Amino acid sequence: MRGRRISIACEDCQVKGISKFSGLCAEDLNKINYNKSCTAYKKGQIIFHEDTRPLGVFCINKGRLKVYKTGDDGKDQIIQVAKSGDMVGYRAMIGEDLYPVTAEALEDVQVCFVPKSEFLRLMEESTDFSKMLLKEACHELSMMTEMLTNLAQKTVRERLAVSLLMLKDIYIDEENPVEPAEINMTREDLANIVGTATETIIRLLHDFKEENLIKTNGRKIMVLDAQRLVKVGNIY
Repeated sequence: MRGRRISIACEDCQVKGISKFSGLCAEDLNKINYNKSCTAYKKGQIIFHEDTRPLGVFCINKGRLKVYKTGDDGKDQIIQVAKSGDMVGYRAMIGEDLYPVTAEALEDVQVCFVPKSEFLRLMEESTDFSKMLLKEACHELSMMTEMLTNLAQKTVRERLAVSLLMLKDIYIDEENPVEPAEINMTREDLANIVGTATETIIRLLHDFKEENLIKTNGRKIMVLDAQRLVKVGNIY
């Protein structure tokens, strides 16, 4: 099932101030606007598949995606939760590699697609844009390295605490940023971030509730005590 085509003008984009295109001049932004296409995806729809060839980059206008890699055992490992303003798929395209991951809608999302030819033209003509992308790619690589280190060296309880703190920032309501974030994610997806069994996540979340670290409403999770979670996660 494919997404539904929609129209979003770059000048009206609600996240243009935080996107990777925020520093472009009006002329370059108009070219992007002319060449891009926008699609609305329902929760669970795939934006791109692992091991397929990149044809462009995807900018999230609204909503969140999970980016994951499927192991030889068929189990998914979520390596990123991308939110409004984020760009996905650009590292594989620049490196002329296949997508090493799959991107799937965690909720209803709106995504703008910029074709490869237009994106590479922009990189070639704008030194500032290319430098910014290189910096972002290095930062994301550093974050993934840290995540792998956490998976290898921290206990499951510590990894869950770290993951909840990360997700708390990702799930902040952009329209009401002062309101406490509600992490709206299945227990299976949360387990695929932490790298453990769903049953273990359910048990640990119960423990965290008993310790007044979090509260839940259905599958939604709200962090009550971030400072204590920092200690639980052994974050320095």
